[in-house]
Amino acid sequence: MTEPRREGSLVRYYCTAGNGMEHFLIDEVKKKLAAEDVCQMPGKVLFSSSAGIDRVSELKAAERLFLLLKQDSPVWLSAHTSQAKAASLLQSRLLADSNQWTSAVITWSRLQGELADRRTAVNTSATQELTMKREEGSRSEEEEKGDVESRKSTGAQREESRNRRLRSGGQNQAQTLEKKRKRDDEDEEEEMSGAAQDSSSEKKVEKEMTSEGERRREGEEEKGLVSKFSGCRKNGSSRRMDDMEEDVAGEVLENVNTTGERGTSLLQPSRLKPEPCSVPVSFRISCKCTGSLSRYFSTQEVSKVIGVGLSRLLGWKTELKNPQLEVNVYLSDDHCLLGIPLTRLPLAKRSYIRTTGLRSTVAWAMASLAQIQPGFCVVDPMCGVGTILIEAAQEHKAVRFLGVDFDDGQLQKANENVEFAELGNRLHLLKASSMALPLPSASVDAVVCDLPFGRKFGTKTNMAANLPLILTEMERVLCIGGTLVLLLSPQLSCLLKKLLAQKDTRPTSHQETKPQTGTQVCASPSLSPTKQQPFQIHQEANPPPTQKTDSQSELQHSVPPSLSSLKHQKTLRVSLGLIDGLIHKYVKIGT
Repeated sequence: MTEPRREGSLVRYYCTAGNGMEHFLIDEVKKKLAAEDVCQMPGKVLFSSSAGIDRVSELKAAERLFLLLKQDSPVWLSAHTSQAKAASLLQSRLLADSNQWTSAVITWSRLQGELADRRTAVNTSATQELTMKREEGSRSEEEEKGDVESRKSTGAQREESRNRRLRSGGQNQAQTLEKKRKRDDEDEEEEMSGAAQDSSSEKKVEKEMTSEGERRREGEEEKGLVSKFSGCRKNGSSRRMDDMEEDVAGEVLENVNTTGERGTSLLQPSRLKPEPCSVPVSFRISCKCTGSLSRYFSTQEVSKVIGVGLSRLLGWKTELKNPQLEVNVYLSDDHCLLGIPLTRLPLAKRSYIRTTGLRSTVAWAMASLAQIQPGFCVVDPMCGVGTILIEAAQEHKAVRFLGVDFDDGQLQKANENVEFAELGNRLHLLKASSMALPLPSASVDAVVCDLPFGRKFGTKTNMAANLPLILTEMERVLCIGGTLVLLLSPQLSCLLKKLLAQKDTRPTSHQETKPQTGTQVCASPSLSPTKQQPFQIHQEANPPPTQKTDSQSELQHSVPPSLSSLKHQKTLRVSLGLIDGLIHKYVKIGT
């Protein structure tokens, strides 16, 4: 096992992040890791921290985590520089200090050891829990089998004793008939031996009574033997189960020991010893080259130049398929950055989410903007597969969450995600329309919602036409001081600004129109202790009328004055892959 890093020893890291997520990542490393020397460049955040690698690897706003190997000014080449001279200049800038590479690899090896020890401990505990569950299951099965066998044996003994009594009863009846015949024969000689006959009949009666008592005692003895036999069978089965438990416990200990030894042996080849120069290291280069340098070399040529230089400098071996070490190189006209990945999988791939929807980093960022506090009630009126609420539930334990959606397929996937994340009764799901939320007014502390848009998450309904009603319901259920966080497309974002800009031009005499349902709905379904499952809301009232496709005409007829209670806080643009989205934050300041 590697020794845990001493508190106070700083390690320099950098993380990649999606466009627009750098601000969230900077706040997170400062808050969670007490990071120092935090700086930002496009798509990356650099920082130093003395926190353990287990805490650093749990960052929510980061895409990938790297150990910083080298940060330098960009490599500039003149237009008349030859390719050979450019390669020599590149190697001298990046590979000049061999001690820097050696110390970086030792630090990387130490951090890998800490992560491996953590994984081994987690796997061991998981194995022990699984073994305990299997033991409990096998123990209950053996107990059931023992009870069934004891019941069968007791029933068989009872049936056998009953048959014995029947056979003994038949023999007694035959003996009685024979005695009657003998008595008839003796009656003929009654005159000659009257007194002797009386005495002999009395003796025969006494013998019959004696034989009957003996048969009763034999029956009682048989019952006692049956009960003792069944008791012995039960005691024997319990003793066999105790022996089996001892054997299983021994096997568990052996499995745990062998598992631990096997995990250590498998991890040993990947750990680098503190003398990387004496032991050759297999490596590969992953390069991204832009700007003026890309006119001299392609990405593959830059990787080859750096790889050849490392092999000559440190004696390392190039391995493209399964290397021990990977070096990431970013070269541009703005920066020169080298790092070593610390995790095989991206940090954005959550282990507690089964079906992905919205990108987990963006979902976490939206939940962080809501400023959730203990005791809050948080609602997502269009929850989809529940990514936003699950990310929020991982950070906040003493909070009630409610996901609402009208799509049965989405609710089913959300239910699977909630069970996979083991959130219990902290997150409930409800089938209802976002334009008629079955919640009391001013009953929710925060509303966080990703309105569907784009090819992947778009809906058949006209979201632009329904936006006024959706916002009206969100504003209605929010309490004063509550937070509204929305993720919108650029088109819906412009529409929202126009919608809110007309709040002061509406007639003050116009009363707010709210969609009503035909049944009275109980308050806060998230308080229900029932088992996690989607709920069906039956509505007796007619559904809202079909909205016009013209968004401008819709704004003129459906803008409610209640939206004036929403005060704008901030708008942030974030990358969602092929398209961008805008996160809007509002606070309800009044009724």
